[in-house]
Amino acid sequence: NVYIPIGNLENVNAEEAAFPVTQTQNFKNGKKPDGSGGILRVTQDGEPVDDGILGNEYPLNLYYAYGIRNSYGIDFDPVTGNLWDTENGPDFGDEINLVEPGFNSGYRKVRYDFGNLTDGIPKGLVDFGGKGKYSAPELTWDDRGVGLTALKFLNSSTLGEEYTNDMFVGDVHNGNLYHFDLDENRSQIILDGPLADKVVNSKEELDSVILGQGFIGGITDLEVGEDGYLYVVSGISTDQGKVYRLVSSNN
Repeated sequence: NVYIPIGNLENVNAEEAAFPVTQTQNFKNGKKPDGSGGILRVTQDGEPVDDGILGNEYPLNLYYAYGIRNSYGIDFDPVTGNLWDTENGPDFGDEINLVEPGFNSGYRKVRYDFGNLTDGIPKGLVDFGGKGKYSAPELTWDDRGVGLTALKFLNSSTLGEEYTNDMFVGDVHNGNLYHFDLDENRSQIILDGPLADKVVNSKEELDSVILGQGFIGGITDLEVGEDGYLYVVSGISTDQGKVYRLVSSNN
């Protein structure tokens, strides 16, 4: 099937640009889902998959996940088949998430109603009759947003066995390439030291997970080639654009 991340489209309608309100943005009395603010799933013919996870009414039946402000990166874990994504806050609150079927990322309630929690679950979220389920981010940037972009699993050993099937994430503001190991169940990122609380409070806390930096113009895409190497696309203008291939220091 085809998975498509779509942001909340704040600027589509100028009259509603500041505060668009839909149920998939966790407004219980908001407008019905319109295809924005989530990850949609369709067949290769563009049809809904079965009856839909959250409901069978179009376009709700297209949603695989919702409550998402913006996303520029998704990928499937080659070991488990689980979907992961990166998400962007407007000025802070960028995230990496494990996206299970019916995942509710919490936007905009979690983004704007800080402290509105009961046993770690935000109050007042839309769950579409219990079919949607909120889960907290696996890693959140609490400082100024870094502009997370691509997320890619390296399903090869070209960088060495220690990197096989690991997660790589890029950002556009700093030009950093992050590397993450997953736990034994591959449901969480292994985070130690100051990142053990799953919150990035400063750039210094990221030193242990930065694999590469200095990608001018920021990282816009990550891909694994047929040769098994990880390719990094950087630059958001014609004079910056480059494609890098990462190789092991042993090569």
